[in-house]
Amino acid sequence: MKEFFKSKKNIFNFVMLVFFGWLLFISYTSSKRKPDNVGELLKFDWLQSWPKWLDLPLMAWINDAFKKLNENYGWIFEAINNFLLAMLVALKNFLILAPWPLVILGVVVIAYFASGRKIGTTVFVGFCTFFIGFLHPIFWQKAIETTAIMLISIFLCTIVGIPIGILMARSIRIRDKLLPVLDLMQTIPAFVYLIPGIMLFGLGAVPAIIATFIYAVPPLVRLTDLGIRLVDKEVIEAADAFGASKKQKLLGVQLPLALPNIMQGINQCTMMALSMVVIASMIGTRGLGDEVLLGLQQLNVGKAAEAGIAIVLLAIVLDRITQSYGETLQERSTPQNKKSK
Repeated sequence: MKEFFKSKKNIFNFVMLVFFGWLLFISYTSSKRKPDNVGELLKFDWLQSWPKWLDLPLMAWINDAFKKLNENYGWIFEAINNFLLAMLVALKNFLILAPWPLVILGVVVIAYFASGRKIGTTVFVGFCTFFIGFLHPIFWQKAIETTAIMLISIFLCTIVGIPIGILMARSIRIRDKLLPVLDLMQTIPAFVYLIPGIMLFGLGAVPAIIATFIYAVPPLVRLTDLGIRLVDKEVIEAADAFGASKKQKLLGVQLPLALPNIMQGINQCTMMALSMVVIASMIGTRGLGDEVLLGLQQLNVGKAAEAGIAIVLLAIVLDRITQSYGETLQERSTPQNKKSK
């Protein structure tokens, strides 16, 4: 028996077996449709269709947990709600009050320097930005509202996702524990994230920001982890030979070389955040997704198509800026790698 428990795999299997038995016991004892006597169990009629007394009360547990969470820690969620709402209103008001030619000029300047001063990419981004408002005047303000929500969501993804990716790259144990969580975050339907957001923060833009953050952060975490782990071992050994500390290696070697992968992660994060635009409109979030939903409710194909094209143009603008910046970083790092070889 002692030899059996010496293996970690055997211990894990034993714990899982006990846990499964406990779940069976809980589902049977908590069910209101238990068999009246043992004779019903011995008839084995329950083998033909799923027995009603094998019903795990997971829904009740989750609802009770959220109820207690709101009762005990509601003030924390209210503070988060007020903070995110203040950020959103400030950013949205700034962009809306700014003259539209100045906003387009700002986007063009950002695209110019992010793309490594490529005229073709800059002009293309400028035309896409112009055509968002050119499709319909109301789309300009709607696009700004959507952009404000996206920028805050991407900012949250960046300040949370990159440090987690660094931790995963530096610790195999943390990586093994977080990978199933990231898998779960990516496989759960996006609609599901809106429900706890509404319960904790109410209707509006804040639950949309939280849901977008949860849905969009896994690619950034994964690509940050991948980028740091793909840094050439010879470069790390050279840094160790020069007596660099862990902090110096991270900030001076690993992060600069992993920056193209991290930018690709931000690009993927941006695209996934945009996919939440229409879904978030179902909980009262204003923006381009609101116009798509309105067109769907009115069976107005033209209205929905116009709003959909505006979303595509916004996606192209954000994609070109982030991807071009990643390519520029890649081009800058390639000559250094060749010289080092």
